[in-house]
Amino acid sequence: MKNLLKNSVVVFVITIVLLLIIPLPPFLLDVMIIINISLSMIILLITMNIKEPLEFSIFPALLLVTTLLRLGLNVSTTRNILSNQGSSGQVIRAFGDFVLQGNVVVGFIIFLIIVLVNFLVITKGTERVSEVAARFTLDAMPGKQMAIDADLSSGLINEQEAKIRRYKIQKEADFYGAMDGATKFVKGDAIISIIVTAINFIGGTIIGMVQSNMAFNQVLAVYSIATVGDGLVSQVPALLISTATGMIVTRAVSEGSLNEDVSAQFLAQPKAIMITGFVMIILMLVPGMPKLQLAIMAVALVAAGFRLEQKVKLAAVRNQEIAATAMMEESTQPAADEESYYRDVNNVYSLINVEPIEMEFGYSLIPLIDENSGGKMINRIVIFRRQYAQDMGFVIPSVRLRDSSSLNTNQYIIKIRGEEVARGEILVDYYLALEPPALSGEVDGIETVEPAYGIPSKWIRPENKEMAEIYGYTVIDPLSVMLTHLSETIRQHAYELLGRQEVMQLLENVRKHSAELVDELFPNQFTYSSFQKILNNLLKEGVPVKDMETILGTIVDSIPTTRDMDVITENIRIALKRTITRMFCDGGQMKVLTLDAELEKNIIGSMAKGEQGVYLALSPDVMQSVIGQLGEQIKKFSDLDQKPVILTSQVVRLYFYRLIEQFYPNVYVLSFNEIANNIQIQAVGNITI
Repeated sequence: MKNLLKNSVVVFVITIVLLLIIPLPPFLLDVMIIINISLSMIILLITMNIKEPLEFSIFPALLLVTTLLRLGLNVSTTRNILSNQGSSGQVIRAFGDFVLQGNVVVGFIIFLIIVLVNFLVITKGTERVSEVAARFTLDAMPGKQMAIDADLSSGLINEQEAKIRRYKIQKEADFYGAMDGATKFVKGDAIISIIVTAINFIGGTIIGMVQSNMAFNQVLAVYSIATVGDGLVSQVPALLISTATGMIVTRAVSEGSLNEDVSAQFLAQPKAIMITGFVMIILMLVPGMPKLQLAIMAVALVAAGFRLEQKVKLAAVRNQEIAATAMMEESTQPAADEESYYRDVNNVYSLINVEPIEMEFGYSLIPLIDENSGGKMINRIVIFRRQYAQDMGFVIPSVRLRDSSSLNTNQYIIKIRGEEVARGEILVDYYLALEPPALSGEVDGIETVEPAYGIPSKWIRPENKEMAEIYGYTVIDPLSVMLTHLSETIRQHAYELLGRQEVMQLLENVRKHSAELVDELFPNQFTYSSFQKILNNLLKEGVPVKDMETILGTIVDSIPTTRDMDVITENIRIALKRTITRMFCDGGQMKVLTLDAELEKNIIGSMAKGEQGVYLALSPDVMQSVIGQLGEQIKKFSDLDQKPVILTSQVVRLYFYRLIEQFYPNVYVLSFNEIANNIQIQAVGNITI
């Protein structure tokens, strides 16, 4: 039955739209009017019977659907009244006869009173309450969030309960904003009902007297009944919906789609459905009402409500049995509190595990991460992991995501091996606009710096997004800002994430198609720890380790002459020259900075060997001069679509890289032997001694 109701909602809405176009015969029009009255009664009874607002969170969407239904019926009834000499079904005629009671003046007065009560009292009051509730709810959000933080700090609630309460507050604020706008549907519906009634009476009078040559008394009798009946048929459901709106104006919001919520929340109220069926039976006692249609609707509602109620009772009994069984099992087991749990030394080891990659964020960023709220962060991380594996040949570990009450609501931090390495702050309801080198115009926004690359930026409102793009800004959504920062941080620290287990997994993957090469090298000729160090050296400088066969083959060729890991790493870089060239080549050209020959001689002459290997012993003046020149020369790459590259001889490359990496970690140092022969090198600057 749930699947039937899910599909029927879509069909029902499409049918409502068709009512505005397709004429309906009186019999089907009576059925639709009865459905409209029944639906309005169900909504009203549900709003009166629910215990918490969250139980009927689809109400704002239902306001639009029910309003559209009444407008469609108004169009259909007006078409029949004006084209069939006041005949538009038994329901309208029964309502008109019942109210008029043979006196047109009294009937119209009663009808106007009902319309004015709905418009001036209920609708206007509901609209005002919605506006006040929306404003007060938004104003109270900071206080509620502070109360949650206070309860969390004092230990009254845990982080999971705090997360649920914050999520509920956010959703309530969204709901009240939706209700503030949805009440305008009710107001507009009341106004259009008055207009349609006037059109029916005036248009019917003109048609009856001019086209049908009817007498004025006859026209008055025919069209007054149809007009009053049509107005009442429209106003009674509108009155019920307006009353329901006033009751639920402070209710909460929905978490699912309209179809899912309708099927779940309507079927969870069998008593409301049964009571509506009994009301339909009472309406059969009204003289002139279509008893067949009412009887069918009444039987269907009562039967459906009774069947649903039996299912609800059966489910409640089963839940009680399950709970009783669980309590019995729990009572038979010894109670184990936290203190007794950690008496076992083995359980204490679970506290010292360190996550390879961890990301903590404030609660305002939860909607970006939580999949239940529509967050796509996890899917984007999966895509990045796949792309990084294809580019670099290394599969990054899983990223642990968790919220933290110690952070600012808009902040997040990234941890590698349990320690913070990056931090950022984003605004969920804004876009980040990266400033271009040459601005053609300014947009209003909050000044900031892009967290991944340090580019001057602005947080702008969504309505300013198109204008910012016209002015040349690069506009990025908040999720992409956070994911870019995470991905760049992972790229910079990938060598720290490559442990012994990851090395073994890489070798097992190579063993599937080159088992002889792996067996030849490990473990007799080369150790796993030495191989891990080589891979770490390559990843640290951004060199992909995807071509594992070339890497292993180069190691096999190098170990007869040297056991120095640095020398072997340099040989591997030369073997991977095509891969390295591709990373920095643009259209067959590579723009680089070069070192003066005298400077290279000075560097070679300052090499000294210590316990930790070879290092540079440059004088402070030379070192300061090199670092200062390098800072100025790197600025030339800001206008180029290429990463900063310094080209040196093979002897100098490694040591010059170690000299500048702490000052400029994003600058790449290559040797001439690592560049493919078919590449044209263009020097954009030179560093001298």
